[in-house]
Amino acid sequence: MLDDQLKAQLAAYLERVQQPFELVASLDDSETSAQMRDLLQTIQSLRSDKITLRTDGNDARKPSFLLQRKGTDTQLRFAGLPLGHEFTSLVLALLWTGGHPPKVEQDVIDQIKALDGDFSFEVYMSLTCHNCPDVVQALSLMAILNPKIKTTVIEGGAFQKEVTEREIMAVPMVFMNGSVFGSGRMAIEEIVAKLDTGAAAREAEKISAKEAFDVLVIGGGPAGAAAAVYAARKGIRTGVAAERFGGQVNDTLAIENYISVLETDGPKFAAALEAHTRAYDVDIMNLQRAEKLIPAAQPGGLVEVKLENGGSLKAKTVILSTGARWRNVNVPGEAEYKNKGVAYCPHCDGPLFKGKRVSVIGGGNSGVEAAIDLAGLVAHVTVVEFADQLKADAVLVKKLHSLPNVTVLTNAQTTEITGVNGKVNGLSYKDRGTGVEHHVELEGVFVQIGLVPNTEWLKGTVELSKFGEIIIDAKGQTNVPGVFAAGDCTTVPYKQIVIAAGAGATAALSAFDHMIRN
Repeated sequence: MLDDQLKAQLAAYLERVQQPFELVASLDDSETSAQMRDLLQTIQSLRSDKITLRTDGNDARKPSFLLQRKGTDTQLRFAGLPLGHEFTSLVLALLWTGGHPPKVEQDVIDQIKALDGDFSFEVYMSLTCHNCPDVVQALSLMAILNPKIKTTVIEGGAFQKEVTEREIMAVPMVFMNGSVFGSGRMAIEEIVAKLDTGAAAREAEKISAKEAFDVLVIGGGPAGAAAAVYAARKGIRTGVAAERFGGQVNDTLAIENYISVLETDGPKFAAALEAHTRAYDVDIMNLQRAEKLIPAAQPGGLVEVKLENGGSLKAKTVILSTGARWRNVNVPGEAEYKNKGVAYCPHCDGPLFKGKRVSVIGGGNSGVEAAIDLAGLVAHVTVVEFADQLKADAVLVKKLHSLPNVTVLTNAQTTEITGVNGKVNGLSYKDRGTGVEHHVELEGVFVQIGLVPNTEWLKGTVELSKFGEIIIDAKGQTNVPGVFAAGDCTTVPYKQIVIAAGAGATAALSAFDHMIRN
């Protein structure tokens, strides 16, 4: 199952296993079970002095296997084959079960170990989902660290009956003790915070006690990371408060146009951004959502940023790099059927619609690329574009029109996403030329209509454009003294990673210049 190169890499990783553990497999006569047996035998053979394989498991989910450290009650199970994007999750689970320390802040580890209660997690993932590994790895580590936490990682393609019965139409989907716990990407700190109800108040108190920063960056995407690195290299006190480090890059699949990096993917790039930032003396405060900006009361005074958890940060200068998010269609049914047929990530959720009919709303590059990808999985794709022609690059449009299972509707205004029994069953649109209403029967709707800046919290404080973007000058300065901005949340043209990173550097240098002149 694993080629020689992958076996060699895995063998090198398994040398880090320090404590013995068992792999307990529950198998049947299926082809997937045979593949799982082969995979586990390979793993065991590469570290036979520390890893034992048993095939006498009797779990109801077959095929599956339990990772059991000897002398402990760890309860981590993989149901289905953890390959594709999840192979890294498997390798990490093997290392952590074998006693190799995780790269997680010690206070988070202590918080996980202190969680009191019986938590049984089931996380459904797909092998093509780039949002799933973070959640899978977080819940895997939690099960290894705390015996009161049980985690089962389920590959949806191997357990289609469960996926159908539980009406799972988006991944990752997490259940706790039988009830929905959350969906979409979640960092380990976020999961722990939901379980530890007093964590937010403690974190707010801790944050509010911090000394004022020279430069405080709000947002941890490419612009925010670049700003933090450039500021820290000046030897000044730098902090980053980010709702999710990496920002929207985390949701990007392929990155092939960042100069000097031939190709990578979003999660890897986001991890590299954080690693680069942590290489400097930067105070990173993750999972922090800004709520209010209070300008300095007098020239040379401190700017204050209030956070949603009640905490407050102060700084001589502030750089706003809050990025943007996917734009909603804002029609009846969109919110109601989110994750019940309405999706925003074709790479993550596309496999769940295999053999079904779907639509893609949006005819720009992202929409047409999504339609092309989905056409290889689903029965039929209907592209719905508001304008009178597709706006994507000509090469993409040509490819789209060559596909036999794609219908393109232009000059079409989506008016409603319909459903029955809690799931999407169609999409209604109006022909903008004739005014005639139409309805398309389908099972999934993928929304791909661009971005909206994350700036609502700044209204009335910082000058915004009619599109909600922060208005900046060539140096990244806003209309508020000491407050700068960079990246997709601003009026800078072309929302690209490389442009955001450059804008972050510009803002940091401008902030430094502002301080030395004031």
